[in-house]
Parts: sequence; structure tokens; C-alpha cells
Amino acid sequence: MHATYWTVSDKSLSPVLEPFLRHIAACNSAVLPGGRLPFFCGTEQIGWISPLTAQALETLGLQQDRGFGVKTGAELFPLSRTLCEMGLYASHDEAFDVRNDNGLVLGQVDRGAIPVLGLAAEGVHLNGLVERADGLFLWVARRSMSKRLDPGKLDHLVAGGMSTGLDPQTTVVKEAQEEAGIPAELAATARPVSRIEYALERPEGLRRDVLHCYDLLLPEKFVPVAEDGEVESFHLMPIQDVMALVRDTDSFKFNVNLVLIDLFIRRGLFAPAEADILRNSLAGQPR
Repeated sequence: MHATYWTVSDKSLSPVLEPFLRHIAACNSAVLPGGRLPFFCGTEQIGWISPLTAQALETLGLQQDRGFGVKTGAELFPLSRTLCEMGLYASHDEAFDVRNDNGLVLGQVDRGAIPVLGLAAEGVHLNGLVERADGLFLWVARRSMSKRLDPGKLDHLVAGGMSTGLDPQTTVVKEAQEEAGIPAELAATARPVSRIEYALERPEGLRRDVLHCYDLLLPEKFVPVAEDGEVESFHLMPIQDVMALVRDTDSFKFNVNLVLIDLFIRRGLFAPAEADILRNSLAGQPR
């Protein structure tokens, strides 16, 4: 792992919003139900499943009058393992909580089963910011080519799913140490700034994600170190260059673009009228 100081060619920022709105639209491309069937835990609908998943659940005797489902949350994790054994996904060997619409934990599933069952999942994204005399900079990570999803894409300095038993703040501290070598006492100063939801189809299935977004101001001398092998390299970039990459390319992992657009809005990089349009687009998408 290594850190570099990386810039792109200087470009004046376009007032046209379409290049940014396309990223928001891409992350909200799922039409619900869109041919999917509801998946229940007890009396509560918690997911949307594809016809392929429905066929698998039918063989397991989980068809109901209203769709498919399990009777109790205790059945969720064993079901997720069974679906893995049936070849519907490859296990992540990581348990995630399954919550209802009120945020109450109903049970757990293997992380890989979340898009297969169309469940909502929560995670954190952290903007690693450096304020220098010559402007605002952002630490950007390049994902390892060995990553299962989006190998080689640009990513946040810290980002990760919320494992069983954790909340957003503890997840930030955990992931900051594992992914960038940020000491816990420094990571604990990260400030929650926004919450972003979206729903889209991906090769792994239906993604209905909730992102808890944080800003962390880092010392100028800080250099991240990948502790878990998930990052190929780190780059410190002027915020204007990051904005140009979001505007002109698909270099960033799909959901990172949304968190960065939110950062650009909060840092005043759009005119007020443009910021209002983007803010409403980010906030107006159902999960």
C-alpha cells in the first residue's frame, strides 16, 4: 500500500447539473416492486425478492398467501445460509442485522444474502478531509483489484457495512482503523453530516442501502495505511479535482458519488439554486 498526492488536469467546474444528477438517478434505478414479490418476517414486510429467489424459497416451503417469508427473525440467518448452499450467492462470512421500518432488529443474515432477499442494509462513508493553506483536500482510496465488488474503483478513505451489534459511530471507528490506520481517538471525532438512501439493481441483486455519512478533519501530516488489504493505494486530491472526476467519469464506486455530491453541496461548490436541486434529488428518493 502506498500514498500519493494525485491531481487531475485543472478544469473549470460546469454549471450544468446533468452530470451529477445522472449519478443520483443511477443509484435510484430500481422500480419497486417491479416484478418482485414481497418477503416477510412474521407480519412485517422486510424485502423484495426476484422470481429466481422466489423459486428457491418455494422449494423450501416458504410461500405464503401474500408472498414469501419466515415466521420469526430466528429463522433468517439459517435461511441465508441455506440460500448460499443453494448457490444464490457466495457467503461473506459476516452477519448483518435485519431491521424493520422502525429500526428494531428482527434477526440477522449473512451479508451476501441482503441483495438476494432485497433487504435494507446500513453502512457508513467517511470523507477524510484535510484543510491546507492552498485549499480543501480529500483522501481518496483505490479499491483492491481482489475486491469482490467494484475492484479498482475509487472509494472513500473509509467506508463499510454496519455489522451485527454495531451502530454508525462504532462502525466508523472500527472501519477507520481497519481500512486506513486511523487511531480510534481521532476517528471518534468524525462528525455525522447526512443520511442517504437509494435503491438500485446490481449484479448481486437489489440494493436498498442507507448510508450514514461523516466528515473527519485530518492533520496535514497524516498518511493513511491500509490495515486489511482492501485498498490498493491512497491519494490526496484537491476537492475541485474530486468534483471533476465525479462530473466527468465513473471512476468512483457507484454510491460514493452520492456522498461526494452531498459534500460538494455542503462545502458551497454549487450555486445556491443548483445546490437546492441536487439536495432535493438526494433526499427525494425512496428506499
